[in-house]
Amino acid sequence: MSLQIIEHLLVSALQVPSPNCSERIDTADISLLVIHNISLPPGDFGGPHIDELFCNRLDVNAHPYFAAIGNLRVSAHLFIRRDGVVVQYVPFNRKAFHAGISSFAGRNECNEYSIGIELEGTDEIPFTDTQYQQLAAITRLLLFVYPGINAQRIAGHADIAPGRKTDPGPCFDWGRYLDSLPPA
Repeated sequence: MSLQIIEHLLVSALQVPSPNCSERIDTADISLLVIHNISLPPGDFGGPHIDELFCNRLDVNAHPYFAAIGNLRVSAHLFIRRDGVVVQYVPFNRKAFHAGISSFAGRNECNEYSIGIELEGTDEIPFTDTQYQQLAAITRLLLFVYPGINAQRIAGHADIAPGRKTDPGPCFDWGRYLDSLPPA
């Protein structure tokens, strides 16, 4: 199946709109792709809790870990599950709340000009082949649709928030991922 973006939505993705987004100052300034990882609770895969977190419906009593994050108002543009299913929470032309306090190439507030993709995973567990395939295909499409992004403008959350974040973590194979993209 060929991937398409129509009106800033990835057509093949499950659409789960998050309220945790806002207008960008300049919708033409989409010039960074940020790769993350997430699992809730940490190390558990396949449950509903990421959707719940990104849509402000997380039951803080469902797991002890959730008490510390229940008040967060966060989101991402896309989430790629371990089985390759893609969920879109925020249209690409809107600002998702994924980067927090961040800086890239001397420019702060990465949420304002970036697209955030979450991979279901942890720093300690390798990602699946299907996730790499989906991430590569989606990235190639994003590079085409949003020409401000290029291979030099793809970063991990740890790169834009050093000391505060560690994802996508040491198990993310940057070489494999970047080699799957067209030459810059």
